[in-house]
Amino acid sequence: MRVSTSDITGKKKGSGSNDIFEKCRNFTRPSDLQSAGLYMYFEVFGDREGCGAGEVRMGHRKVLMFGSNDYLDLITHPKVKEAAVQAVKKYGSGCSGSRLLNGTLDVHVKLEAELAAFVHKEAAITFGTGFQANYGALSALTEKGDVMICDHNLHASLVEGALRSSARTVRFRHNDMDHFERSLENCPPEEKIFIVSEGVFSMEGDIADLRGIMKLAKPYGARTYVDEAHGIGVLGATGAGAAEHLGVLDDVDIVMGTFSKSLASVGGFIAGERSVVDYLKHTARPFMFSASLPPASLAAAGQALQIMKKEPERRVHLLRIAQLLRDELRSREFNVLPGETAIVPVVIQDELDLCRLCKRLLEEGIYINPVLRPGATQNLLRISCTAAHTEKHVDRLVTTLVRVAEELGIER
Repeated sequence: MRVSTSDITGKKKGSGSNDIFEKCRNFTRPSDLQSAGLYMYFEVFGDREGCGAGEVRMGHRKVLMFGSNDYLDLITHPKVKEAAVQAVKKYGSGCSGSRLLNGTLDVHVKLEAELAAFVHKEAAITFGTGFQANYGALSALTEKGDVMICDHNLHASLVEGALRSSARTVRFRHNDMDHFERSLENCPPEEKIFIVSEGVFSMEGDIADLRGIMKLAKPYGARTYVDEAHGIGVLGATGAGAAEHLGVLDDVDIVMGTFSKSLASVGGFIAGERSVVDYLKHTARPFMFSASLPPASLAAAGQALQIMKKEPERRVHLLRIAQLLRDELRSREFNVLPGETAIVPVVIQDELDLCRLCKRLLEEGIYINPVLRPGATQNLLRISCTAAHTEKHVDRLVTTLVRVAEELGIER
């Protein structure tokens, strides 16, 4: 006799409070914002051809882009695009296999060697995304009996990697070295310690106290992992990131980076000693069980890396523009978080005010990312500067922001 679910529960299958999809139907935050005309996500942008520097096409108009992480303005660089085109012509559109089996090309090996040398490490391994790199590395390198000591403000990919691991996780207050030291002191002597931090924190744009971390970690024999997703291309004498900027790059054990910011592509990498990289090649599940990065992505990232090294003036200009924007906003009494990176976050306490502000700015032809809690510790107007921006762009943004905030009655 065949028994149906409805016979057991008395309810029709797929309906009522036992339906696993019920939480989806009750998730009304996006629809509430859409109904209020304040939804700012999944905006559709078009091509960038014919648009001025720092601008993108949105429908039939140009929009000044202050929300992109293309920090060095390389996504549309002719040499980067040509490198991607030539890679497709030579290798095709994909690899149709994992790196472990049939998906390794000479361009993978070449780029990994270049990345390792760039961040002063023995070897590197590339992943399909930066998220995969963080998730795969943390979950593979740690096990029961280890402890991960993590900054509180870590990116979601690092948090997920820590959750996937069977190691104990301790989080210290953001950039609080006293609390960090106590976390170290409380570790039992038999635990192996792995310290995890971002170099530049992705939402607030501030820099980790890597000097303090390295100094305190050394006596414990702890290993260190620094996510340089938002530091590479922006900070350091050669653009290698926050660790280079602070003079501790050679002391950091593992450097993570992504291609989707300054390297104008998609993908991620982990660099460290050769034995660590070889271990990850055979244990990091996102690497082992995902198709390898396509040739065009690798070639674009490789060309962007070469331009980054040859044209430091892009980085110098970017940081000057970001500091100018900070100074101008502060002079108008906006609450700008401290920092010296490409990210300029402005605190807007009320969530609806932030959404209203972003919507009006977009109507004025300026796109900026709204970051709502818990995506950051505060609701932020997260402004991203790039090497494409000029003083005129800064003036237009500041002037428009002041006027729109006043019109909407938003307190600074």
